[in-house]
Amino acid sequence: MMAPGRRSSTFTRLLRHGFTDPSAAERLLDGPELSPVRDDPFLLEALGATADPDLALHGLVRLLEAQPGPTARQELLDTLIAAKPLRDRLLGVLGASAALADHLARHPRDWEALVTYEPRDLHPGVEEFERGLAEATDPVLLRVAYRRCLLSIAARDVCGTTDLAETAAELADLATATLRAALRLARTAAPDDAALCRLAVIAMGKCGGHELNYVSDVDVIFVGEAVEGADEDKALRAATKLASHMMRICSETTVEGSIWPVDANLRPEGRNGPLVRSLSSHLAYYQRWAKTWEFQALLKARPVAGDLELGAEYVAAVEPLVWKAAERENFVVDVQRMRRRVVENIPAAEIDRELKLAPGGLRDVEFAVQLLQLVHGRADGSLRSGTTLDALQALAAGGYVGRTDATQLDAAYRFLRSMEHRIQLYRLRRTHLVPESETDLRRLGRSLGLRADPVAELGREWKRHAAVVRRLHEKLFYRPLLDAVAQLAPGETRLSAKAARERLIALGYADPAAAMRHLEALASGVSRKAAIQRTLLPVLLGWFADSADPDAGLLNFRKVSDALGKTPWYLRLLRDEGAAAENLARVLSAGRLAPDLLMRAPEAVALLGDGESGRLEPRTRGPLEQEILAAVKRAGGAVQAVTAARGVRRRELFRTAAVDIVGSYGTEGQPAEADQGALVDLVGGAVSDLTAATLAGTLHAVVREGWGDALPTRFAVIGMGRFGGHELGYGSDADVLFVHEPREGVDEREAADAANKVVSEMRRLLQIPSADPPLLVDADLRPEGKSGPLVRTLKSYEAYYRRWSLVWEAQALLRAEPVAGEEELGRRFIALADPLRYPANGLSEEAVREIRRLKARMEAERLPRGADPKLHTKLGPGGLSDVEWTVQLLQMRHGASTAGLRTTRTREALAAARAAGLITQDDAATLDEAWVLATRVRNAVMLVRGRAGDTFPSDPRELVAVGRYLGYGPGRVGDMLDDYRRTARLARGVVDELFYGG
Repeated sequence: MMAPGRRSSTFTRLLRHGFTDPSAAERLLDGPELSPVRDDPFLLEALGATADPDLALHGLVRLLEAQPGPTARQELLDTLIAAKPLRDRLLGVLGASAALADHLARHPRDWEALVTYEPRDLHPGVEEFERGLAEATDPVLLRVAYRRCLLSIAARDVCGTTDLAETAAELADLATATLRAALRLARTAAPDDAALCRLAVIAMGKCGGHELNYVSDVDVIFVGEAVEGADEDKALRAATKLASHMMRICSETTVEGSIWPVDANLRPEGRNGPLVRSLSSHLAYYQRWAKTWEFQALLKARPVAGDLELGAEYVAAVEPLVWKAAERENFVVDVQRMRRRVVENIPAAEIDRELKLAPGGLRDVEFAVQLLQLVHGRADGSLRSGTTLDALQALAAGGYVGRTDATQLDAAYRFLRSMEHRIQLYRLRRTHLVPESETDLRRLGRSLGLRADPVAELGREWKRHAAVVRRLHEKLFYRPLLDAVAQLAPGETRLSAKAARERLIALGYADPAAAMRHLEALASGVSRKAAIQRTLLPVLLGWFADSADPDAGLLNFRKVSDALGKTPWYLRLLRDEGAAAENLARVLSAGRLAPDLLMRAPEAVALLGDGESGRLEPRTRGPLEQEILAAVKRAGGAVQAVTAARGVRRRELFRTAAVDIVGSYGTEGQPAEADQGALVDLVGGAVSDLTAATLAGTLHAVVREGWGDALPTRFAVIGMGRFGGHELGYGSDADVLFVHEPREGVDEREAADAANKVVSEMRRLLQIPSADPPLLVDADLRPEGKSGPLVRTLKSYEAYYRRWSLVWEAQALLRAEPVAGEEELGRRFIALADPLRYPANGLSEEAVREIRRLKARMEAERLPRGADPKLHTKLGPGGLSDVEWTVQLLQMRHGASTAGLRTTRTREALAAARAAGLITQDDAATLDEAWVLATRVRNAVMLVRGRAGDTFPSDPRELVAVGRYLGYGPGRVGDMLDDYRRTARLARGVVDELFYGG
């Protein structure tokens, strides 16, 4: 009767000590291996203190079973019970690492490595580890000795004898000793090769930084030289053989597993380059070909094995190049872009579990620290540490990082690295993914001291530290710029003026002195405005730096803030609406047009918020026209009414430009729009709708002021050219025709006078100088051109077209579409135009020849003198004119029989021609790509320069800004121009075949 009660009592004690399977644990404790000590209170307490008591107990039983005999088993038990240091170390390892438990089961006497507890054993270095590996005479014995040394490091780690930084340093020292032992074995196996060369092994990455993980690739670079009197080529071949053998000794799997992969891909040219180079070859590569990331990698270079004198020469030679890296063009952007690429390459299924590479992960801390080191380490040697935490401490001590930020980042990095260590320690596998099973999460949480509710506490702590990293990793670079101009708390160190200038230049600011003045004006003082802007500016500075003109972005932000800073909703919008601040930063630094539109009425910044739909998007024609007509009706006279209409137009032009810029650049939450054609259609449709609504409002205002509610003649505005095709750009004029028809009983002269007065007044009011951009109304496509009357009756149009119409006028009518005025009159005009633009029998050969003659004459006469034809987006080969005339020729030839061609829109007509088999799919795609690209370039030029243009800008900074809008990163202006030429050349080939040869 006692057994069940006793079992129940033991069962309860085991539960209380953290066992998840008390029944299995009780069976193991009752087994022959542990029965002599099953009731020992110290043993149960020690097991309960481990990360996984069940795993620790199972590992202990396996170790006891593996002992060579009863005497050895009793010796282990006696030492375990009597010596608390051994008990804590051994059980701690067994409860944290199944892989090391396997090692102990295979090598049952290795537990003795944990017995000694002398001061010199607490923090061993390379020398101690070399002694531990000295007797390894082959790769298998080297693995065994390595694991034995690793056992002692893990024991000190899980017991808290060493902290994270000390553990990482010990792992790097063990790696150093292992590389030396492996090279010793390789040299012993090939003494002739060893005699020919000097070979230095340079540790890179975490090994070079003295901050290695339990399981990580050990990154290295090899430097080789010939010994005196030896042939250099033979020496380098010999060094390559030694290096390759050394790598295999460490990497290959044997009966004892592998140690870790040795990765030499950080060498010049990566895996495509020679494994071993001479020192002069390394220097030649770094001086001429190396990319920014390669200098960033060299921050951690450290000679560890082989010829240490040669290794020191290598480090001394490359060090000056490392500290000049920040002077490279687009340095900061290059580093940040590389970080983004890392995130983009994480599989979607893993990003939520990724500890190292995901946003808020370890790599964010490391990149931020390295970026600051490269910028400021040129002038401050105290920053030149390869160890992340040491470098972070030095940055804080020098005032390059705020002390509070550095403290928070240090704590977050230590926690995340500790998680990484414990995850890897369990199976000794290279991974950065947080496990998913509750058992694994429980063990991980307990190993980090989270005992009350390990799984929930671990989730909370991980999210908290990751959030700190996400919040700080970019601000780390920008916040001290504000501290340099703001009042600091006692004890804080200010970023020096020189250091602030260095940082701003690295960010791409051309005038750092002006930037500092703007920051001082924005961030100084104790007002609520200054406090909020100090919070926002670190992030905004990063977004400005990601543009082609950071100086303009910061200046424009200051102007907007000066205008709106006392408006409560402005700062609240930027602080609380996630998209608004980033949208504003993109808009302010992308060129002149959008900021100019915004500065005329800064309250339009409110449009940049998330909005009702959750995204920034243009308004459609109906709501626009409704708002403008309502404003016109409220106004006192035509001037006031049209001023209100132009104000709406300016605001909505800004909204459209903002949508276009944000869609082209992308944001942190929304990638750039991949479909360039969609952005072209969006801008063309939005600007055309806005122009039509503005004309409708202006027409209403003019008629109301001059004639009350009824004009003596029916009146309609017909959109032509890009306006009729819904393809207007930001700087386009509004091409139109004006048509009227006298009302019943009204004299034709009276009707004509009224119509002409309406046209004249509309054009005047839309061009009155004001803060709003003018809307130029161009009627030159009317019959007889500039020589003909501005406005005609419908009958007059009919008579003219029937009797006098030229082929170019019929071609122009392909774009005709009513945009304002009386709808019924507009429809009748289109009915009149249809037979002309879509002739029933197609075009005669003479008409085709005439169109070709006109096109050739236009190319010859209208291309500006000195312009590069290959880069002229409108008249150059493969430009807009080429594509549009080719499409229009197809429309006039086949429009009567093919309904899809009867559209005013170029891309729609091109798609219809392809669907009808009039053009191949490949040719249609080529023309469409060229037309979209040319239109995007024109839009970009207007956005960047603030004035229209048909060619790429000559100013280098403007050219870079056009490239950024088109998706070309820093340093890729040449690629942009080459791509445009290639696209236009291919399109011209299609035009030559279809337009001139068809």
